[in-house]
Amino acid sequence: MAGKGGVGKTTVTAVIARAASRDGRRVLVVELDGKPTLDELLRNDVDSDSDSEVEREGESDGDGADPPGGTLEVVHISAADALDEYLRDHGFQRIAKRLNKTGVIDMVGTAAPGIDDVVVLGKIRQYEQSGDYDVIVVDGPAAGHAITFLTSATGLANAVRSGPVRTQSDGVIELLTDVERCQVVLVTLPETTPVNEVIETAFALEDDVGIQLGPIVVNAVDDGAALPDVAGQDAALRGMAGVDGDVLRAAASFRRARRAMESNEIGRLANEMPLAQLHLPARLVAGLTSADIDLMADVLAESVTASVTASEADRG
Repeated sequence: MAGKGGVGKTTVTAVIARAASRDGRRVLVVELDGKPTLDELLRNDVDSDSDSEVEREGESDGDGADPPGGTLEVVHISAADALDEYLRDHGFQRIAKRLNKTGVIDMVGTAAPGIDDVVVLGKIRQYEQSGDYDVIVVDGPAAGHAITFLTSATGLANAVRSGPVRTQSDGVIELLTDVERCQVVLVTLPETTPVNEVIETAFALEDDVGIQLGPIVVNAVDDGAALPDVAGQDAALRGMAGVDGDVLRAAASFRRARRAMESNEIGRLANEMPLAQLHLPARLVAGLTSADIDLMADVLAESVTASVTASEADRG
């Protein structure tokens, strides 16, 4: 998952993970910033005493067999921890221990640009290779860092001819460029600046990384009830005692303008990027909860079904 900061990338990560687990898949969600947001959005009576939490969708059938739903697990990966684990796995336990004690391990990423991103990607690849999961959803960096994050392996592979770092880089490149195993889902808002940035990011990822792009998720779309026309609005106001009509008219006018702007930007995105779009509705609440994620997962599943049906109709 990638997108400009503030477009709801983490929210969409949670929604996709929830929808996939409901579809009976074993889902791993990878968080890279050390923030608990995903744990909170995906928490649903789950024991979170450990660093990861596992949720089983559905109910047990009473005979000890797994319930029909999928599983959902959240893990947090930091560059320092991934590098420490990488050193230990390659026979440098003593060095890793000393580097951790002295804080030097945090400086390795600066001394060898790209190594921290590659070991994080290598850890994700390790999860993918384990066969324990059907889907791995990575809450990636913001759009600007996402490009350097995903090109780090190529840079290291060009700089190092052999050895474990080159092997790690080659494995990551193989994963990223395999269209059957990996793709980037870009997230945007139906606004001018986020749409501009998602278009630039999409072209950069295709040109510089060679990675498969999935559908673009347009988040926070105003798809609420239709607003009445001016005559209908005035008729409704006449039956509402104690209501400031001017304020309501101004609010309705603003919302109509907002919807028109969103429609224009969604259309422009479709014209400039020939990728499928999935739309998620705006949730007009102060803070999202796991219940909101459940509702949005329903919408996403319906949107995916409609998109697949339309694609099949076009091919037919």
